[in-house]
Amino acid sequence: MLGAGPAGLLFSLLAKRRHSHWRVEVIEQNPADATYGFGVVFSERALEFLERDEPELSRVIEGAMERWPMQRIVHRDERVDVDGNGFSAIGRLALQEILQKLCREAGVGIEYGRAVASLDEIGDADLLVGADGSNSLVRKALEEQFQPKIELLTNRFAWYGTAQPFDCLTLTFRTSTHGAFVAHHYRHSRSMSTFVVECSEATWKRAGLDRASDAQSQAYCERVFAADLGGHALVSNKSVWRQFPLLRNDRWTARRPRSGYAVLLGDALRTVHFSIGSGTRLAFEDAIDLERAFTRCGDDVPEALASFERERRPVVEKLLAAAKASSYWYEQFPEKMGLEPWQLAYDYMTRSGRMPDERLKQMAPRFMAKVEAARTGGRAGT
Repeated sequence: MLGAGPAGLLFSLLAKRRHSHWRVEVIEQNPADATYGFGVVFSERALEFLERDEPELSRVIEGAMERWPMQRIVHRDERVDVDGNGFSAIGRLALQEILQKLCREAGVGIEYGRAVASLDEIGDADLLVGADGSNSLVRKALEEQFQPKIELLTNRFAWYGTAQPFDCLTLTFRTSTHGAFVAHHYRHSRSMSTFVVECSEATWKRAGLDRASDAQSQAYCERVFAADLGGHALVSNKSVWRQFPLLRNDRWTARRPRSGYAVLLGDALRTVHFSIGSGTRLAFEDAIDLERAFTRCGDDVPEALASFERERRPVVEKLLAAAKASSYWYEQFPEKMGLEPWQLAYDYMTRSGRMPDERLKQMAPRFMAKVEAARTGGRAGT
């Protein structure tokens, strides 16, 4: 196993628990207590699979989570709440520590702080699992077989934290003298929140953020969102400006040159835009479904890998379509800010093209009542 993120650790845990005769080893280039980014967010429905498939793990993780029953959109200083759209969040490091502990108790070997430059350094194995993120060495080394496709979005984003405890998952739209910004923010513990700042490439350049130091970028974002931070500073953890890569692979498995097979999981396999909060969910589901394939097929590695891809791919492709629609919505968000707050919130909630009014009315009746009142001349307040 290369990579000790959520996908790698969960598959290792399940594999060792259910196939005790296997030797399961994990190699991770970072220290055990290192994690980049701050929180992980799950939609309410996204956690149902974990409760159904891994109830023991679900109880442990959910005990460490922050929860809220709605989502909030803030535009022109007006708050629009969307009921029935619950989420949960946990700190990335807290999640990692839970999985690390369970893996060690199960007998999984984890080697931290080991950077691997070539797959030759790993040696032979029946199966090499590439759970090493969007910059996966496994994928790059076997690129001709995996056939990856990458599309870079044009917006720029930086991933911060803050000690400001927000009520719920919130999208806050603000305008500076250089252009439009949006922040995705939510608390992931009682004392910390995640705060992702996004803007168009044109705004990023006009603001001089393409030339700014990390400290200058942080200070600029603090000024833009001063009304929302409540006097708290932003916290940086390699919070560099990036473009989001929409990654997919034509093939999920490969043959290694000398012996054995390789398979990709999590962000090494495909990325989903952070606006739908499904990256870690997909990583977990990958791990669960890969282990299930081995339960069905025994130690027959090629058959298990074929079964995994056959069963899993249709589910992933459906979610990726929704994630792509969401990411494209953000590419156009400055133009969307011409809408009234309730209109912006409605446009956001229907951005995937798969949320008709009737379904949204069932999910968020109070929100849709305000939308319908505004449409007929009333006012959609909070």
